[in-house]
Amino acid sequence: MASLTGSALSFARPVKAISIKSVSFSGLRKDNVAFRLQPVPQRFAVCCPAKKETVDRVCDIVKKQLALPEGTEVCGSSKFQDLGADSLDTVEIVMGLEEAFKITVEESSAQSIATVEDAANLIDELVAGAAKSC
Repeated sequence: MASLTGSALSFARPVKAISIKSVSFSGLRKDNVAFRLQPVPQRFAVCCPAKKETVDRVCDIVKKQLALPEGTEVCGSSKFQDLGADSLDTVEIVMGLEEAFKITVEESSAQSIATVEDAANLIDELVAGAAKSC
């Protein structure tokens, strides 16, 4: 049961919504409050972490492609943007990874790479997929 007090909406008991396209509540006034729920893109995925060797190689390639000063720390959680990479640098990093690991990265997959770990996970997936198809 919903009650409308001023502009606050409160519920006497929890409301559970599953697979709903839209929800509307009728207030005490003539106007209605409506909420439209839209699909949300997946923000995270559960997957196996990349091999340490893969992460280390990706770190080395990123350092080389970005010409980072000696002593700059690059690890799995390092974001390309935080390391000073722009979109062109990211494309060059992906090209360097393709060459080093002898893989081909689809454009849609390349756009999802933001960190060293993202790149290493994708590389391990592609290498494992190539090994299975042989």
